[in-house]
Amino acid sequence: MAKILCAFLLILAMASVTRVAYAGGEGSLTLEQCPNACNYRCSATQYKKACLYFCNYCCAKCLCVPSGTYGHKEECPCYNNLRTKKGGPKCP
Repeated sequence: MAKILCAFLLILAMASVTRVAYAGGEGSLTLEQCPNACNYRCSATQYKKACLYFCNYCCAKCLCVPSGTYGHKEECPCYNNLRTKKGGPKCP
């Protein structure tokens, strides 16, 4: 029983680290980490190609990607404040 509990806690800990691994604020990532962070960020969208393009663009500028697949942009103010020419959000 103790082995099962230990395995469960290990899996739970790994899952929570994966979810928030990229939420550290501006400058918390390196350029090499951007593709993996964006792959996770864009994993739930049906517009994957566009999402990945803009996410990687924003990550390269800000070195930050918000946690999760949607929202949480307050974690990365630079990422949140990048705008299109029309004033809409640039980063997914």
